[in-house]
Amino acid sequence: MSRVRTNKPGFYGKGSVEVAPAAEGGGPVRRCALSPDRLVTQPFEGIDTVHDIVSYAARTHGTRNALGWRDVLDVVEEEKDVTKNVDGKEVTEKKKWKYFQLSDYKYLDYVQVKEAVSEVARGLLDLGVTPDGIFNVYAQTSPNWQLISHGCASISVTIATAYDTLGEAGLTHSLNEPECVGIFTNAELLPTLSKVLSNTPSVKYVIYDGAADSSVLDTIRAVRDMKVVSIDELREIGRSKPLEPLEPLRPKKDTMACIMYTSGSTGNPKGVSITHGNLVSSVGAVYTLLGHHLTYDDSFLAYLPLAHVLEYIVEMCMLFVGMTVGYGRVKTLTDASVRNCKGDISAFRPSIMVGVPAVWETIRKGILSKVHGGGTVKKGVFNGAIAAKRANVPVIAQLADSVVLNSVRAATGGRLRLALSGGAAISRETQEFLSVALVTVLQGYGMTESCGMCAILPPELMRYDSVGVPVPSVEVKLLDVPEAGYTSANTPQQGEVCIRGPSVTAGYYKRPDLNEDETIFTKDGWLRTGDVGQWNEDGTLSLIDRIKNLIKLQHGEYIALERLESTYKASNLVGNMCVHASAEAKQPLAIVIPHEAHLRQTLRTANIKDLDPNAPMADLCKDNRVRDLILKDCNAVGKKAGFKPQELLQAVILTPEEWTPESGLVTAAQKIQRSKIASKFEEEIKEIYKNQ
Repeated sequence: MSRVRTNKPGFYGKGSVEVAPAAEGGGPVRRCALSPDRLVTQPFEGIDTVHDIVSYAARTHGTRNALGWRDVLDVVEEEKDVTKNVDGKEVTEKKKWKYFQLSDYKYLDYVQVKEAVSEVARGLLDLGVTPDGIFNVYAQTSPNWQLISHGCASISVTIATAYDTLGEAGLTHSLNEPECVGIFTNAELLPTLSKVLSNTPSVKYVIYDGAADSSVLDTIRAVRDMKVVSIDELREIGRSKPLEPLEPLRPKKDTMACIMYTSGSTGNPKGVSITHGNLVSSVGAVYTLLGHHLTYDDSFLAYLPLAHVLEYIVEMCMLFVGMTVGYGRVKTLTDASVRNCKGDISAFRPSIMVGVPAVWETIRKGILSKVHGGGTVKKGVFNGAIAAKRANVPVIAQLADSVVLNSVRAATGGRLRLALSGGAAISRETQEFLSVALVTVLQGYGMTESCGMCAILPPELMRYDSVGVPVPSVEVKLLDVPEAGYTSANTPQQGEVCIRGPSVTAGYYKRPDLNEDETIFTKDGWLRTGDVGQWNEDGTLSLIDRIKNLIKLQHGEYIALERLESTYKASNLVGNMCVHASAEAKQPLAIVIPHEAHLRQTLRTANIKDLDPNAPMADLCKDNRVRDLILKDCNAVGKKAGFKPQELLQAVILTPEEWTPESGLVTAAQKIQRSKIASKFEEEIKEIYKNQ
């Protein structure tokens, strides 16, 4: 399948255009060149709510496959030896690993989706759920997540979202703040739920999918007079109930559709209040901007958390355009992560994927690990193919594509033609590598407060340093940040990104302190994002900084931690990292989780005396020679990117332990918890500053 067959050269004109002159302390207001005169509020006349999207999809796309899933046929356990270091001695322990064996994909068509949504809505009404109750969705991404969500939307019941990785404290907060009357969850999450129900008095209804343990269900029912049913039972109840009560309960544009909790990199998560109108204008904006790229021939693999706004809005757009969505799990995406079947990517063969930078970094490092493990000849051929593609040497580039790079693409099903990266900045190196070796990776920029969409880079405007043009449902202006030297007087114009428009939230749920804070919501309706942007000549926007991650060093220079991280992560020796600096620092340092496979490969070729490349990771992380190797590699990446001396790392702290939402060191959306990481490694950081 051609990767450019939907392109329309010149379609976006100047990218974005000025629609209002600069005001004091900032630059002019800009909009997408496709809709300079008015902001988009809906995809078509008559589509005002999320329920209208479901009805439209059933009418228009009929019996096309809508939502696909795989059943778990078996859980295969394998025992492996794991080497650990205990009190200075190597100990080998046996550890059990679980792998899923999955069925082929099964599908609901668009008409069946609408019918199932109606059954859920009627079932909820029969249980006693009413539009003044809020329903929590605490479950992994799946068709059932969508059926519950759309069932609630169709009768004006607001949902509150909760990541399925939340522990007891986070779940308690997301149930209590909105006083949820009910919750939908997965059977495997019921034990966590059962522990918090005595502290969440508003919850009366529990709906679950999967095979639940009867003792857990009994425990839940014993907490108080609770109605507990499976989603299949709920649909069965709804099927026999009349349709008439549904119509009077249909939502309006300003009905609250969702309280979406941000993953909260500081303090308790904030609930963003999102109306049906906000969501529909966002779908309209994506359709206006990218509609010609989203075809019936395409298919979309869904695996990111639906509690994250990026996945939530993208799936809503796919439903609207009639694209087939196949659900996967992060743990079953690749062939290596399943048994006796294909992984989700090669089984479903998507043509469009969306991921956060951590996903794309993993894919890039996975490809390189395979190439490097194949010997010198294979590595040479691969690097030659990449160089030929980059240089676009006519015949050789085509040969490289068909002979060498095809095998890389086969691992993702061979149909992938467009990918979008969002959620945080992706390193240029990773974006460029994947765009050459695998698929065009476009950037997008958004936040929960804007329904996930502020700017998207269309394929026609492909470049590596830009998050794209403003989506047609928002207008953008840059506010001066004089203390850091970012102003509209610069060439190009720079400043804090401010957004306004029909897809932008009116505020946070039950947080008047934030909603009345003019450093967040200005009097004239702008939302201040905290991100620093600049306008490019082609009318696209680039993000160059984040205000709260600007650190002033010892000699008065500012550095941008997030920008440094996204570049340093391109080092093959880095699995994950957090760049840290404080006012007394001359240069930043980094806390690094090494990429194990690449580190061991590098150590084998480096041949360092008395250093065993197969030693436990904990030992390697303590070795000064390993630290020096990783520091040198990171700084080589920094120098190549043109970093100034004060932006280079003075030291690295290595840790073998992955950062997880459970440990509190990353959020559920995989964003690092900067202050918590700094506090965990406080002693090591102090030691480095003492000796700088």
